[in-house]
Amino acid sequence: MNIKCGTDIIEVERIKKAIEKLGDKFLNEVYTKNEIQYCKSKNIKKFEHYAARFAAKEAIFKAISPLLHNKYDLTWLDMEILNNEEGRPYVILNKEKINEKVEIDISLSHIKDYAIANCIVQM
Repeated sequence: MNIKCGTDIIEVERIKKAIEKLGDKFLNEVYTKNEIQYCKSKNIKKFEHYAARFAAKEAIFKAISPLLHNKYDLTWLDMEILNNEEGRPYVILNKEKINEKVEIDISLSHIKDYAIANCIVQM
């Protein structure tokens, strides 16, 4: 069993500018339809939620990359960050690309200017 961690922090403004400049091209390359729907539902705070999910995906990439040894060609869309009924975030990985057991615990936080994500991965 391998356990790894990953962390990422990002400026909310950076994600906001990317979305405003590139629009659907950026959104559809980085976020799943479920993630877009969730973030849009947050209205004025939607950019904080987009940034938190971006940071989460970066943190996951950082944690799993040394374990995968370039066996898999993962994209942004191969990870989906959703929330359960209590609001706790969780990760769904594309099982067609990763055919081994991977468990990920993720934590997100955001304020007006920054979003951060931490994850622990067990493979």
